[in-house]
Amino acid sequence: MSRWVAAFTDTYLPTINGVTYTIRSWRDCWEKNDGRMDVIYPRSDEYTPEKGEHPVGSLPFPFYDGYRLGTPRIPKAVIDADIVHAHTPFAIGLGGLRLAWKEDTPFVTSYHTPTGEYADYLVSNESAAEYVERASVAYERWFFGRSDAVLTPSEATRKHVVETVGVDAPVHVVPNGIDIERFHPVETAAFVEKYDLDGGRPLIGYTGRHGYEKRLSELVSAAEGMELTVVFGGDGPARKSLEKQARESDADVRFLGFLEREEMPAFYSALDVFAFPSPVETQGLVALEANACGTPVVGANAGALENTISEGKTGHHFESGDIEGFQDAIRRTLSNRDRLRESCLARRSEVSVERAVEKLGRVYERIDRR
Repeated sequence: MSRWVAAFTDTYLPTINGVTYTIRSWRDCWEKNDGRMDVIYPRSDEYTPEKGEHPVGSLPFPFYDGYRLGTPRIPKAVIDADIVHAHTPFAIGLGGLRLAWKEDTPFVTSYHTPTGEYADYLVSNESAAEYVERASVAYERWFFGRSDAVLTPSEATRKHVVETVGVDAPVHVVPNGIDIERFHPVETAAFVEKYDLDGGRPLIGYTGRHGYEKRLSELVSAAEGMELTVVFGGDGPARKSLEKQARESDADVRFLGFLEREEMPAFYSALDVFAFPSPVETQGLVALEANACGTPVVGANAGALENTISEGKTGHHFESGDIEGFQDAIRRTLSNRDRLRESCLARRSEVSVERAVEKLGRVYERIDRR
């Protein structure tokens, strides 16, 4: 793993999300194995760059809180990199593409999120949103088609890239991977006491971005009439509407807000079930983190969760939008909690970031020999 990689991304620290987490964990693992991975990302006054991190000028993205629009600038410090890896098709990713063209450097891209997913944030009119989605797919086809290799975190996403987007470049499944040294079962008493969660009911929870596309309202609806407590960690644009829905329902719903990274293993370990109704995931890292802590997942039988959740082994599926089916899947998971827990823990090594970076290295090696 001695190759020098320049990773271009539109989202990085201090923003915490799946893309940021993946890039940071890949970089740490890559450099632990004697490689070099520099990161080019949007500058933020709230984060001080470390060695090998190169901020470029940026502005807040007005339609999607927490994201910034960077410039497609190429820092001189990465011009001689062996491989260019773009984690975004947008501005900073275009800077990566320019570098690869200019220096005739192998160009790898990661497909983290369908760009059409943001259509509803940009326009409110349904027909206009459909136009934005079609334009997004056309742009994705152009950008990712320039790649020597496209990486997707799941087989479902690979299928989407090949069949829906129509990319004809080589597409490889390289899971994002999780830090299994961090995510494992831990003692939860202090966490439960801190957030006053010791109510004697099963705990069903979700953590992550509260985006409308995640369909978290289905979890609140599913909790109505059930003897359980729903716990939301994280924040996002849908939170206010979720809180309003919770106030108007008979469900016991708690909002914990943003949780520190150090608290996450205790959050997952305290839950009886992790609930994930989102039908648009490209992998669903939080589901794998929950599993690594011994917590089974109930999730939509759509997108990457169709594969990320192993039916009857690491959790159960329900059809997106089917509230009764969601409730039934929760009941089945609670009734099989101990067996599912053992199955989850037995699969921890399969989802490690080390395993993911091994696959990443094989892709780099293959295209570097072109």
